[in-house]
Amino acid sequence: MEPIRRKDSDDLFEAVVSQDSVMRWLATGRADSRSAAEAMCDDHVTHWTRHGYGDFAVRDAATHAFLGRVGLRNRAGYGVDLGFALHPRAQGRGVAGEAGRACLDLAFRHLSLPVVFAFVLPDNTASIAVLRRLGAQADGTVQSSGLHCLRYRFDPATTAAAEHVLDDGCAELQLAHVSGPGSPDDNAALRDGLPDPFGVKGLGLVWADKQHTLTAVSEGRPVASAGWLLRDMAFDGLPRRAAGLGDVLVHPAYRGRGIARTMVSVAAEHARAAGAETMILLCRPDLVPLYTQLGWSQLSVPVTVQQPNGTRASPLTTMIYDLASLPHPTISVDLRGLPF
Repeated sequence: MEPIRRKDSDDLFEAVVSQDSVMRWLATGRADSRSAAEAMCDDHVTHWTRHGYGDFAVRDAATHAFLGRVGLRNRAGYGVDLGFALHPRAQGRGVAGEAGRACLDLAFRHLSLPVVFAFVLPDNTASIAVLRRLGAQADGTVQSSGLHCLRYRFDPATTAAAEHVLDDGCAELQLAHVSGPGSPDDNAALRDGLPDPFGVKGLGLVWADKQHTLTAVSEGRPVASAGWLLRDMAFDGLPRRAAGLGDVLVHPAYRGRGIARTMVSVAAEHARAAGAETMILLCRPDLVPLYTQLGWSQLSVPVTVQQPNGTRASPLTTMIYDLASLPHPTISVDLRGLPF
């Protein structure tokens, strides 16, 4: 198993897109052109770029024949789901189960995701059987891509560990989620002597402590972290449960490897699982392009924060990430507390 690449489009066409018996169970339905397979591969590559995880090309260990794709997909409004599409010759051999276990191992043991879902058409009994063998529990129904689907849920405590290792490009990276701020020792190690790694000391703001921290560890040392808190904020004067993301920091020696994108993506899923409807981030203007690439949007409305001496306008750029398909504010945002 390795991340799907653009060069896999011909294999994807032959194994999946051209197979009626496979495509009938997918939300995309019938799409029998090679251009459709190319578009799917482009979409998979974009997903990897944005989140640091995604769909894998599954190949026979002995012959290297392309068998299909299996992976984790982060979908706005739904969260992370496990999906698979295998050539008929690979079905009934335990391939989906083996690859699915590897993906769940990545999700829970390496990425520390709080939950993974799966969406399946009610008549797809073969896939339902695979999901149940992997430890999924029925979790109601949902409309996905305009189709009525059964939803299944995987939780870390009830999901079997993987038996095989996959090539995810970041196997040395381990994420861990804890309640409360990160440890002082980890914070000091990540700052690496920098007096103002976030570039905000000159703003004179008092900041809120984070309620949750995600830390990435490589070779036994912390290499990145992100923190967030949950709070009822006001969007256009109406209350909304929101998560405030902050303290996203990657050690200088580990920057440029895409670690931040994975940290932000996983933090958003923890916030979603805790009931947040929207995620908010305050950042310097030079970081706007980065978060835009990760699917965040810049707000142009006034944002107010609390300080010990009263309320003031935020001097930073505000970015927003939707978790529940709610409209963005058009008038104002009140963080109803200290900035994060």
